[in-house]
Amino acid sequence: MDYTFHWRPVIKALPDLMEAALTTLEAAALSMIIGIVLGLVLALLRLHGNRPLYLFATVWVEIARNTPALLQLFFFGFGLGAFGWHLSPFMIVLCGLSFNNAGYLAENFRGGFLAIPDTQIKAARSLGMSASQSYLHIIIPQVFRLIYHPLTNQLVWAVLMSSLGMLVGFRELSGETQFLASNTFRLFEFFLAAAVIYYLLVKIVLGTSYLLCRKLFRY
Repeated sequence: MDYTFHWRPVIKALPDLMEAALTTLEAAALSMIIGIVLGLVLALLRLHGNRPLYLFATVWVEIARNTPALLQLFFFGFGLGAFGWHLSPFMIVLCGLSFNNAGYLAENFRGGFLAIPDTQIKAARSLGMSASQSYLHIIIPQVFRLIYHPLTNQLVWAVLMSSLGMLVGFRELSGETQFLASNTFRLFEFFLAAAVIYYLLVKIVLGTSYLLCRKLFRY
């Protein structure tokens, strides 16, 4: 193997790579926030919604969980464009990841709700709480505790899957790496550096999640 490594272009481009890494975290975090809200709604619709709403939530979950994430991303990037709705690369990635996160998180939330005994709802209602108050103050906090670690796993997935954004022109970490590597012809060096940065991002996410877990669920 006759290959000479040149790391100077990578070192020179480190500020750009770190800025792209922050963009990756931003897209992943926003998609998780949206996904949590939508996933919670979808889970409640599947548990308590009428027939049309139940079918709507079920179709969403089935599509999100049983089709490739890349296909979902292309739908928001090129599928909507066919109808005249042109989104920016950031919005394409945000919509695609949020749609996918919501589908997976809906099932996590549904499992969490089913794990809470019905007697807790009955006890809350007997104390004069409304159904919404019972869920908001009694049930949902326990559900978040039960599914906290799956939420963390989903965030890690969102960080890594944001790399698909390079296929729709999104300059996150992978997109920026491809741009810099194609300009300098140092493909191996740049993508190895990107792999290390992704590894560090995931470790930061997991470490932060662990600290929050100890803070929120100390008991």
